[in-house]
Formats: sequence, structure tokens, C-alpha cells
Amino acid sequence: MTEPSTTLADALREQIIAGEFAPGARLSEASVAARLDVSRNTLREAFRVLAQHGLVEHVPHRGVSVASPSTADVVDIYRARRLLECGVLRGASALHPGVADMRAALERAEAALELGDWATVGTANMAFHRALMALSDSPRLERSHGHLAAELRLAFLAIDDPESLHRPFVARNRAVLEALVGDGPEAAADELERYLTESERRVLGAYARMGRA
Repeated sequence: MTEPSTTLADALREQIIAGEFAPGARLSEASVAARLDVSRNTLREAFRVLAQHGLVEHVPHRGVSVASPSTADVVDIYRARRLLECGVLRGASALHPGVADMRAALERAEAALELGDWATVGTANMAFHRALMALSDSPRLERSHGHLAAELRLAFLAIDDPESLHRPFVARNRAVLEALVGDGPEAAADELERYLTESERRVLGAYARMGRA
């Protein structure tokens, strides 16, 4: 049986991925428990789980706040993403049902890009990479990637220029998908590795311009 605190932690992580919490935002135990209709004890356990995954921080005398990833965190997140995502692609099949989910997420991102809806573009981008990880048929790998995705979304939310962050990678997602379908998994993995390297540079460059450590 799944513990209530674990289920709650999963739900809160999904809200972080969806961009519903800003980095550094204080999470009032009383208000969050009331909004989610859970006990404060259950919420405390959920916060403990999220803290283990680097998504919230316990600040002495101030309570719990949403984490704000550092430059070192960003470097480590991308290191892990390259190992996980490129590794999955190299062993993937273009006939896997997850490819249809990748395409659907990409089409949502492309539609949102036309509207300049960068929050939706970011969420659809996360969905694309989640669908990519489903090609692994490994719940453990997908869970590990889910933790990374939530941390990465917090890094994205800390950047004050979402258009420059997200716009280029809608086309890069399409390139990855088309490489997988047209040229095979090795070509797709190589395309994704170049994509992730460029994405990391953009995030670190934005951090540097903002004076973030």
C-alpha cells in the first residue's frame, strides 16, 4: 500500500513540474495542508521526501521553502540527464507507443509557441522528455528522471527570460523525434546530446547574467 505522504509528495512534485511553485517561495504548512485537505503530519512527511529529492529546503526559524537550484546543481542535473535520456534513446524503438506521446507533447509545445505561451511551452517540453523516458519501460528510470525534471523546472522558473530559454528547443525536440523515426536511435541520441549541451549552456549563461551562484 502506498503511504499517503508518498502520494502527496508525488502530487506536489507534479505541481512543481507544472510551474505552480516559484523557486524560493515559502510553503506555509497550514495553508498548504488546508488547500490540499491533508493533515499537517502527512504534509510534513511529504516535505521530508521532497527535501531528499532537492525540491524543498527546511530553513531554520522560517519553515519550508521551494528550492532554488544553484549553478552546481544545474551542472549535475544535466550530467544526469545526458546519462539517462541519451542512454534510453540509444536502446529505443521508433515503434514504441511512447513515441506517439512524444509527438503529442511536441505538437502542444508548437501550438503554445505560436501563442507566446511560454509556461505551456515549458510544461509541454517536460512532457516530451517524460514520454522519451517511457521508451525505457523502466519505472525506476522514469522515477529518477521525474526527480530531475522537477529540479530542472525550478531552475527554468528562476530565469527571467523564458522565451530565449524555451523557443529554440521546440525545434530541437522535433529534430530528436524525426531522427529517431527516420534515422534510428543512435542518431536520435547524438542529436539529443547536442541539444542537452546547448540547453545547459543557455541555463548557465542566464544564471551568470543574473548573478546567481
